[in-house]
Amino acid sequence: MGKSRYLLPWPLLIAASLLAVFTLTRAGLAVYAGPSAVPFSLWPWIFLKGLGFDLPVIMTAVAPVLFYEALLPASWRAHSRHRALKLGAFWALLSLLLFIAAAEAVFWTEFSTRFNFIAVDYLLYTNEVIGNIVQSYPVGWILAAIAALAGLATWGLRRVVVHAGPDNFTKKGRVFVLALAGALPALAYALSDIDKMAGLGNAYADELSGNGVLSFAAALRRNELDYDKLYRTIPQERADAVLKRLGVERSPLSASVQADMFDKSTDPLPLKRRPRNVVIITVESLSASFLGAYGSGEGLTPNLDRLAREGLKFERAFATGSRTVRGLEALSLGIPPIPGQSVVRRPQNGHLSTLGEVLQQQGFSTLFIYGGYGYFDNMNAYFNANEYRIVDRRVFPEASVIFENIWGVADEVLFSNAIAAIDRETVKSKPFFAHIMTTSNHRPYTYPPGRIDIPSPGGRRGAVKYTDYAIGAFIKGAAARPWFKDTLFVITADHCASVAGKTKLPVEKYRIPVILYAPALLKPGAFKHVVSQIDIPPSLIELLGRKGDDYFFGRPFFETGANPERAFISNYQALGYLRRDVLTVLLPRKRVESYHVNPVTLEQTPIEPEPALVEEAVAYYQTASRAFKSGALKLPHPPGH
Repeated sequence: MGKSRYLLPWPLLIAASLLAVFTLTRAGLAVYAGPSAVPFSLWPWIFLKGLGFDLPVIMTAVAPVLFYEALLPASWRAHSRHRALKLGAFWALLSLLLFIAAAEAVFWTEFSTRFNFIAVDYLLYTNEVIGNIVQSYPVGWILAAIAALAGLATWGLRRVVVHAGPDNFTKKGRVFVLALAGALPALAYALSDIDKMAGLGNAYADELSGNGVLSFAAALRRNELDYDKLYRTIPQERADAVLKRLGVERSPLSASVQADMFDKSTDPLPLKRRPRNVVIITVESLSASFLGAYGSGEGLTPNLDRLAREGLKFERAFATGSRTVRGLEALSLGIPPIPGQSVVRRPQNGHLSTLGEVLQQQGFSTLFIYGGYGYFDNMNAYFNANEYRIVDRRVFPEASVIFENIWGVADEVLFSNAIAAIDRETVKSKPFFAHIMTTSNHRPYTYPPGRIDIPSPGGRRGAVKYTDYAIGAFIKGAAARPWFKDTLFVITADHCASVAGKTKLPVEKYRIPVILYAPALLKPGAFKHVVSQIDIPPSLIELLGRKGDDYFFGRPFFETGANPERAFISNYQALGYLRRDVLTVLLPRKRVESYHVNPVTLEQTPIEPEPALVEEAVAYYQTASRAFKSGALKLPHPPGH
């Protein structure tokens, strides 16, 4: 084999370096999470399982090093340039590993998970993501520290690095090393089952046991998840019968909606009279727990608290997911969050039975108004393809933009431009529907100075208080417009600020505010039933007195008959169905988990799945997934459209 008494010290040195950084990263994240999230009793299992996830990555990374060692001519091994190359390569490797560790730390502070579907999505929007990181962290200092730390480690190990590797290989040795280099990636692939991260009974611990590189690779492979292949199914006839029993009997989308088709509903609506127009304000990352109206004592939302008192507050409303695109999907299309990518990001997502499409065919002006650049997350393409007129940062007059960061303009700028856009629409003497999406409640949490008593950047608390300020100013400005008295305002969130918890789907981290406000139209009060984001589109159709509320999987809040008391919550692969204080979770490999949910604290306790609730969950998710895949969600256009 050669003169060295070590077999393959250079690949082993690389493997040891990888293992050291992966282990230290895991330990650092565990310390950051703390024993309140991850009990010390789970720590040994975290590191033991972690080794099983680190090894496939190490095997894959070492394979090219083995190829290099096997093919390197003997005459190059002792050359000074080769030794310098090895030192440079080792420094570059350590720098890369430390950079990944730093990136994982940043990702964990935001999402409390290893790299996942979100990280993959963010690669497509490097301008916003990198800009957000630059505005939120001292990136230059971090990179300098990484380079310096890698340099110190390389200098300390320079003798080992320079002299690592045998002086030469025999022909048999080269063949053996080449064979090993080819076998290791195959073995790594066989061992890299990311689904085995689960099993410790604590979602934080499960995530910590994983490997960020491996979970990132798995997310790349799972960008689209086929429901029928991965999840539990039932005969579609049975699913349709279950949904019909639950009040979901979607109208066939065989004909377009006719303009001025009024629904003579006799449901007990909380209205003095019907609204002519609707404005939805979707606030970025607004957890219900931030609002005084939902129990917060921090005093961050005086304007929203007032609107909740004067309007109709929904006490038990839940977001469908943890991403903006999931919230926009629910609030426009009204379907359960099907696995994999949001419909907003998928191909063939135009002319669906969205709220905008349904209302546009009944004579409404329909707008999507966003404070950033709507190419992000495919928002502009989706809403434009579904008959919304786009009003985003591109068309805002520069004189109006008094403040912006990487995500978009300050919320007050967004709202002033929203009022201007609505004013232009009212000239057409048509009713309007406007969906406004904010950006300020997002890292780097910057906003104009002098607006609130928390200086910018004010962290999450400051961003929430600033958003509240901007909404208060918007309502005040709208109240001076002639269209205000005929307009219903809906204030809600796209998702909560964080979905991290001790279970895959912590119910309390999906609770969002929903406030209906229209002092001239609406009776104040509180709505105590469990409702989902997907119930908002059909409810607005019903409140407007228009046709089409039965095109959605969601159900109108005020529909005659018993409220189903159910909600849908998910991440990209765990599909939750909350009903009767039981959360049923559908998982890949046709697995099912269930939890009892305390109705007051929303704490979860594992229980055996209830067959009836499993069947209901399957009926919803299976039918919605198949409906999109088959084109059954598309709404035909009227002749001549």
